[in-house]
Amino acid sequence: MAMNSGAELPGPGTGPGAGPGSGGADGSADEERLACGRLLSEVWEAWEDGAGDPDRDPHLRACPHCSAAVRQLDLLGVAVREAGGGREPEWDTGALTERVMDVVRLELRPGRPLPLGEREEDLWVREAMAAKALRAAAETVPGVRAGSCLIRPAESGGSPSRGPVRVRLEVVVPLAPRLRDLAEEVRRRVHGAADDALGLPVDHVDVHITDVTEPAGTDPEPPAGTEEGNQP
Repeated sequence: MAMNSGAELPGPGTGPGAGPGSGGADGSADEERLACGRLLSEVWEAWEDGAGDPDRDPHLRACPHCSAAVRQLDLLGVAVREAGGGREPEWDTGALTERVMDVVRLELRPGRPLPLGEREEDLWVREAMAAKALRAAAETVPGVRAGSCLIRPAESGGSPSRGPVRVRLEVVVPLAPRLRDLAEEVRRRVHGAADDALGLPVDHVDVHITDVTEPAGTDPEPPAGTEEGNQP
C-alpha cells in the first residue's frame, strides 16, 4: 500500500528542461566530472580505499580538484557532528553522522547539488549525502525502514536553485492501527533532520508507505482447531 499527501515528483527525463542529453535510465547525467577529468564518485571511493596509503593514488593527493572534493566530505562530516548545538535532536547524532558518511561507500552517483543555509549563501550538499541523512532520521521511528529517497527542487527549472526542495521518501512500517499518524511522525523527523543536521530548506515531505510488516514480538496465531492451554 502507499500513502501520499502530495503530488508525485517527476521521474528522470521529465519536466522542464528534459530532452536529449538530460539523462538516461542509467542516471549517468547525475555523474559529476571534476575539472581534472575524474568522476566525483570515483574520487570518493578512491579516498575511502586508499586514504592511508599516499603511494596508492598519487593523483588523488596531488590534484587540487580532487583534494577540494575530499575536503567537502570532511566539512560535511564536521557540520553534521556539530549540528544541534543549540537544542538536543531526538535521534542519535552519532549514528546519523555515520549514515551520512556511508554515502561514500554505498552511493555510486552523488546526484544533484542541493542548497544549504540561506538563499544568499553559497553552500551546497550532494543529493546522495542528504538522502542518507534523511533516511537515517526516518528510521529513528521504531520499526520503520526507509527506502528510496528523492530530493528535487520545489521550484521548476533546469539549473540548481537556492530555493526549498521537495522530498519523496518510501518507507516500510510496522502494522499499526493509525498509519497516518506514523507517517506524520516520519515526516516530522525528516523535517527535523533537514533543519538541524543539514540546514536543508524543505518545502514538503511526501511519505509513501510501500509495505507493512508485523510488529516485533508478535506471536504467531495457533493452528486452526487448537485451543490455548490444552494438554496432550
